[in-house]
Amino acid sequence: MPSPSPCYLRLRGLSISQIQKFIPKEWKQIKSSATGERDGSRVDSLLTSLQDFGSKGRLFQAFRTFSLIQCQSSFGVTRDAILKAVSFLLLSCSDLKSLSEGRQLHAFIICLGLDKHPVLIRKLINFYSVFNLLADAHLVTETSKSLHPFHWNLLISAYVRNGLSREALSTYGQMVNAGIRPDNFTYPSVLKACGQELNLDLGREVHKSIDASRLDWCLFVQNALVSMYARCGEVDDARKLFDEMPEKDVVSWNSMISGYACKGRWREAFELFESMRMQGVELNIITWNTIAGGCLKTGNYEGAVELLPQMETSGIPLDSVALLIGLGACSHMGSLIMGKEIHCVAIRSNFSGLHNVQNALINMYARCKDLRHAHNLFQSLEAKSMISWNSIISGYAHWDLSEEASYLFRKMLFSGIEPNYVTIASILPLCARVANLQHGKEFHCYIIRRVWLDDYLLLCNALVDMYARSGKVFLARRLFDMLSKKDELTYTSLIAGYGIQGEGHAAIKLFEEMIRFQIKPDHVTMVAILSACSHSGLVTQGHMLFEKMLTVYGVIPRLEHYSCMVDLFGRAGLLKKAEEIIRRMPYHPSPAMWVTLIGACRIHGNTEIGEWAAEKLLEIRPETSDYYVPIANMYASAGCWNKLARVRTFMRDLGVRKAPGCAWVDAGAGCSPFFVEDTSNSQSNEIYPLLGGLTKQMKDAGYVVAEDFDLDDEFEEYDEQLLLAK
Repeated sequence: MPSPSPCYLRLRGLSISQIQKFIPKEWKQIKSSATGERDGSRVDSLLTSLQDFGSKGRLFQAFRTFSLIQCQSSFGVTRDAILKAVSFLLLSCSDLKSLSEGRQLHAFIICLGLDKHPVLIRKLINFYSVFNLLADAHLVTETSKSLHPFHWNLLISAYVRNGLSREALSTYGQMVNAGIRPDNFTYPSVLKACGQELNLDLGREVHKSIDASRLDWCLFVQNALVSMYARCGEVDDARKLFDEMPEKDVVSWNSMISGYACKGRWREAFELFESMRMQGVELNIITWNTIAGGCLKTGNYEGAVELLPQMETSGIPLDSVALLIGLGACSHMGSLIMGKEIHCVAIRSNFSGLHNVQNALINMYARCKDLRHAHNLFQSLEAKSMISWNSIISGYAHWDLSEEASYLFRKMLFSGIEPNYVTIASILPLCARVANLQHGKEFHCYIIRRVWLDDYLLLCNALVDMYARSGKVFLARRLFDMLSKKDELTYTSLIAGYGIQGEGHAAIKLFEEMIRFQIKPDHVTMVAILSACSHSGLVTQGHMLFEKMLTVYGVIPRLEHYSCMVDLFGRAGLLKKAEEIIRRMPYHPSPAMWVTLIGACRIHGNTEIGEWAAEKLLEIRPETSDYYVPIANMYASAGCWNKLARVRTFMRDLGVRKAPGCAWVDAGAGCSPFFVEDTSNSQSNEIYPLLGGLTKQMKDAGYVVAEDFDLDDEFEEYDEQLLLAK
């Protein structure tokens, strides 16, 4: 019979403790060491597996592995191993957005008494911040009794990141009251919150705390200070700090440029931008877009477009914001070629599918009068938003295409989209331009039913402008007086209406009221009031207002203001003064300005100045017949047949023809266009006899038709006289 194995030997009458007395001490140490190494190696392997499962998103297996680690506790698993495992699991719960599992783990941490451990406090704050449960993150920070600023910094930063600036500032106050000293990681978040809340007083207190803290100079803190002052509107204080900074980065420059941009101080922003380029500071997309957007806002559309290729040359690809700025500039300039190039860039950059880019493209094509492309883009949209409809409708309205705009407006209503104030405001001016006041009144009723007038001054201004342009100044004035709020556009619209009607004194009185109420006139207002003076023969008043433009009203005279002055002096027969205005102004005269002077010279019989103006106009070689007709009329009136022949040669060489005259006839059901010698109308046989009868009655009543030279119809009549003159 074989002897039994040692494993099965039973030593009767001896306890385990008694048996252990007989085991050599060296044997015990060897066994304990081997067991510890084996158990430690196994725990390390399990920790590695847990981390691997968590990183691969296998959270269930990670928790099972954690259970196995817990089972090793009887074999001497250390507290550090449990801490590492819990830390890995919390991180996995945050990454995988597993809220319930994370909460259970938090409860387990509390049971283990590890909720005050600095590593787990940080992980718990981050975990709850991921789910925007900042009240829970706040509770973790408070109950931890941590006196280290790191945990409070995490909480404040989380509040700021989620747009909860007030809570961030409150937490900062709680932190300071608890005797915890802020550090260079605290201040940037707190200052950002001050800027978001526009809390300048607290921002200044934080600034004093920074100066008193004796902390090392920190670029991030200084950038935050510059940004805070800039956002609170204290741009000069921000600039002082900026200039004193021994070191600057792109954030420093951007903060300062953005501050100037927010205050509308674009000159300083542009100067800083040029300084950045001269000093070789790396420009990022934010800098470029801010400056390009500034060019767009200040009317420097060419400058905005020119910046785009410079961005690409600098190695910065255009983003959707840059494309929107470029398309907006092209819309204002009417630059179709450049707009198409930007469209190509949008396609290559995969931005052409973005809804805001699509709407900007529709607007660009429409404003550049490529309505076919605009309409095709609009039709290709799967989902047409309010902005899409407004873009296409305003595009047609901009070019006085009333039928198309009205059709799209009705189609918009049938699609279930109710127009907003922008839609109505874009159509109302069209009603005035095509003399369709009936539609304008219908829109007025539509607005009143929705009580929009009290909400949107833009609509009020559009209505005032519509009635004023349509000659119904008394209705425009009635609406004007009803408004509780008015701006420069409201006044300008009514002033322009008075000017059209020749009521210059009423226009001046309204302008003076505007100044009295401290509403600053802009360049459009000045055009309106100068034009009103011109139409009413108020030379002295108009001249005085022009002289006050820059010194009193702060409006720099533009070409259109000088045009008004030429018209003002020309109508009054002060042709020398009109000539002096043209010679002294800092702009090149436009063809329209020369035509104005030529017309005035013809009326007042000043051939000398008229011929000078005509020669200057012919040097420009305009391609529109409207610019040649006044010259021809002047030469015909003066009997200058050779010079008249030269005008005719110019027109023939350039292929210029006079556009037929057009009038709008209200037949009751709407307005219809009526062209000179138009026989396309089915009722032309009845219309022409009626017009003939009206003409006879006008002559019988004493009205005299002006004998103007018609370039198309009367060339033959003058041919004989031209030959005789030779």
